[in-house]
Amino acid sequence: MYDLIIRNGTVVDGSGLPGYQADVAVKGNRIAKIGKIAETADKEVDASGKVVAPGFIDPHTHFDAQLLWDGAAKPALSHGVTTIVPGNCSLSLAPLKADHRMRLVGMFNQIEEMPYKAFREGVVWDWETFSEYITRIRKGLAINVAPLVGHSVIRLWVMNDAATERTATDGEIAQMQDVLRECLNAGAAGLSTSYVDMDETLQPVPSRYADAREVDALAAVLGEYGRMLQIVPEFYDPDLTIARLDQLAELSIKYQIPTTFSPLFVNADNVDAVDRVMKRVDEQFARGARVWPQVQTRPIDISFSFAVPSLLFIRYPNWYRIMRFGTPEEIKAHFADPENRKARAAEVADAKGLWEKLVLRQVKTEANQKYVGQTLAGIAADRGVTPVEAMIDISVDEDLEAHFLAADMGHNDDEKVVSLLKHPRVHIGASDGGAHILSFSTYGDTGYLFAHFVRDLKTMRLEDAVKKITSDTASIWGIPERGLLQTGYIADIAVFDPKTVNRGVEKFVQDVPGDGSRYVRDSHGVDTVIVSGGIAWSAKGGYQEARGAVLPGETSRQPELVAAE
Repeated sequence: MYDLIIRNGTVVDGSGLPGYQADVAVKGNRIAKIGKIAETADKEVDASGKVVAPGFIDPHTHFDAQLLWDGAAKPALSHGVTTIVPGNCSLSLAPLKADHRMRLVGMFNQIEEMPYKAFREGVVWDWETFSEYITRIRKGLAINVAPLVGHSVIRLWVMNDAATERTATDGEIAQMQDVLRECLNAGAAGLSTSYVDMDETLQPVPSRYADAREVDALAAVLGEYGRMLQIVPEFYDPDLTIARLDQLAELSIKYQIPTTFSPLFVNADNVDAVDRVMKRVDEQFARGARVWPQVQTRPIDISFSFAVPSLLFIRYPNWYRIMRFGTPEEIKAHFADPENRKARAAEVADAKGLWEKLVLRQVKTEANQKYVGQTLAGIAADRGVTPVEAMIDISVDEDLEAHFLAADMGHNDDEKVVSLLKHPRVHIGASDGGAHILSFSTYGDTGYLFAHFVRDLKTMRLEDAVKKITSDTASIWGIPERGLLQTGYIADIAVFDPKTVNRGVEKFVQDVPGDGSRYVRDSHGVDTVIVSGGIAWSAKGGYQEARGAVLPGETSRQPELVAAE
């Protein structure tokens, strides 16, 4: 007798081979049998008309904080995602000294747009080391977690304030190596670093003060374990991106490690950039390097309000400073002043086309309800002002709580995007789940992949799409016994309807600690999600068993193999 049997589904096993009709039996946390199964089980799932696939793996998230109050990383799990990788972009929540907590929170607020209130009311700070953090999140995990450790926090741990002042000494680098080893032994999947991000004071994050010598030394430690190095390059400049790519390639070859960089997206402002980057990726792979670009599936959409500093305005320092550092009263007073209003409008005149196309998503007052769903161009025409002035006026009228949407800003050329997604060197990821919660909803990227590129456009085979987000990702990240439906493998499984699977409509919810809000998408067409053999979520029963694990887990040193004489 089995613990669970999934019957009558089409098994798409993650290998890329054609799907086939079969039942899948689970015993404990492993797949026990695939085929026609006559035996019974304690639980059964009818998958008639549905696909039975390995659970999806999301390699670029920022669920570090959310996991402390939500072990399911909602709603990611409900979209079929059974493994997430937090700790990207040089930021993790450990190792972290008590004196550095608020400094790190400021970085998460600035870079990943995660509210201070969520940390204040949702996080109980009862750890310092990476091992202690792992112990903390392991309780109640319903989703698997393969956490990266952030380079910026390692620098803070070793160098304190000097982490944002200078390069490291040889002794400090040696200490960083020891700290990284401790983190890898505790279960870190690798190291993340960033070459672009800024902290809450708009100064470079600690990882940007590291020289090549420091990065090389940390890569050497990763080589001892065969673990991942993730970076955020200067993605706005293809020449700098290629230079970072080349740097990663040298480290990959030298230390035999996998490396990945994010993001890589189709940009209408530089149509040749992606082709140039991918040409170099192919060249470096031919040399033996493993440098995986991460590519998101969805177009770039950004929502914002004047109450929350949006990265959309980072190009406009005066706008960003008042939104970032001003109180609500100061922001309203600034934009109500005729001279300031005139100056700010002139500052963003180069993006006239953007402001015209912005859509008003949400308001609080009855007077402006008639404008919801309209573009700023239409609202401006009705009010006899420019689109930028309309945006300012409505924001002030609404006490800064008017929400706007900039849709399809990039990564929206289907032909170019699908060629990237299908590329054998491309790593589908870059969801940013758990971050940018008031800018865009990252949940359902996998549903969008199946709905848009597989079902609607028919530009990808279902089997290839599944392989990209399961076995390919598991192989790249060195996640053992996952990513395939194979006897003996861990039973991480997603059951979904290929005819209806989608990412759902973006909606505004209030479910973040501190009465915080965010944009999310409910899953559509996902029937059942199984983690380590237990039903973690189903469309009928909601969230259920919690069997998530930390991957790859604590390192157990194995003796070297000796050839037989």
